[in-house]
Amino acid sequence: MSLNNACSLSFATVHSENDHEDNTTNLNLALDRYKDMLTTCPKDKGWVNEDLYIYKGFWHFNFLWGVFSLEAMMTLQHTFQAQPTDIYLITLPKSGTTWIKALAYAIVNRERYKNNTLSSHPLLTYNPHKCVPFLETEFFGKTSVYTDGCLPRLLATHIPYSSLPQSILDSGCRIVYMCRNPKDVLVSLFHFSNKLRDKSRCRMAFDEAFEMFRKGVMPYGPYWDHVKAYYNFSLEHPNNILFLTYEDMKENTVNKVKLLAEFLGCAFTKEEEARGVVDEIVRLCSFENLSEVNKHGDFREGVPNDVFFREGKVGDWRSHLTDEMTKVLNQITTEKFHGLDISFEVGSLERN
Repeated sequence: MSLNNACSLSFATVHSENDHEDNTTNLNLALDRYKDMLTTCPKDKGWVNEDLYIYKGFWHFNFLWGVFSLEAMMTLQHTFQAQPTDIYLITLPKSGTTWIKALAYAIVNRERYKNNTLSSHPLLTYNPHKCVPFLETEFFGKTSVYTDGCLPRLLATHIPYSSLPQSILDSGCRIVYMCRNPKDVLVSLFHFSNKLRDKSRCRMAFDEAFEMFRKGVMPYGPYWDHVKAYYNFSLEHPNNILFLTYEDMKENTVNKVKLLAEFLGCAFTKEEEARGVVDEIVRLCSFENLSEVNKHGDFREGVPNDVFFREGKVGDWRSHLTDEMTKVLNQITTEKFHGLDISFEVGSLERN
C-alpha cells in the first residue's frame, strides 16, 4: 500500500439525492424483508433501549439507529462487496474500538498530514468514529466518508465472524481484530449503556449487567464466542488477519503500532522512526488527547462524543467485581479459551 495513494476523505460528504434515496430504500427493504424472521428469533432485554435477538448464536439489535439492526446485517451479508484493498477493524463493543480506529487512521494517512500543522489533523477535530466509519453506516447511512474509487477503504464493524459478508472473507483484504479482558469489557459496557439509556428506563444495576454478560447476552456476544471465532480465523489466515489484545497494546504501544503499520502494508521507515513519527502518532491517539478533543459535541443525536471516553484503563474491573464475580468470569474464560494463546495479563493487574 502506498501512503501517497491514501485518498482524501470528507467527513461531511453527502450523497446525491438519488444515492440518499437508494440507501433509504435499501434499509427499508432490509427491515421489511427480514422483519418476520425476528418473530422466530429468541430475544432478551437489551442494555440500552432495544431488545436483543439471537441469530446464528449471537445477540443483535433489532433496531439501533436502523443501520445496526439485525435486518441490516442480513442485507449486508448478501449485498456488500468488499475490495482487496479494504481494511476492516473488528472488535466487540467496548474493546478499544475508538482507539484502534484512531491509530489505524493516523498510520494509514500519515503521509498526507506530515507537512501540515498538527492542529489541522482530523483527529484533533473529529471523533475517530467519524474518521473511520462503521461498515453499516457507510453502506446505509445518509452521509458517506468514502467517495467512489477511494482506496484503501478503512472500515470498522462489530459483526461476528459467522455473519461477515462473504465478500470480505473472499477478498483477501486485511482484517485487524482487537479484543479486551472480558471483565473490563463488562465494566465499560455497563457504564456506556447507562449513559445512553433514556429516561423511560431506570439505571441498570451492576448485578444485572453481570448476569446478562455471564449468560452471553450483550450486543454481538457472547463475548467468548466472538473472540474465539476470530482467533481461530487468525490462525488459519495469519497473512490476512492481525489478532491483538487491548492490554498488550497498552503495555507495548510503540512496538504494537509498528506491528500494526507493517501489517497494513505501510511500515515505518527508519527515518520516520528517527524523526519521532511513531511517538507522535501514539501521542495523537492517546486517551488523554482524544478525550480532550471530544469533550464537547455529539457523535450523533443523543450520543455525545464524550460517552466514548471514560477511563481507558486496564484492570478497572477490580473496582467493580466482587471476588465471586471474578471467579465466575475467570472460570468461563478459562473453559472457553482452553488451548488458545490468549492472555490479558499485564504486570500484576490480574488476580486468580
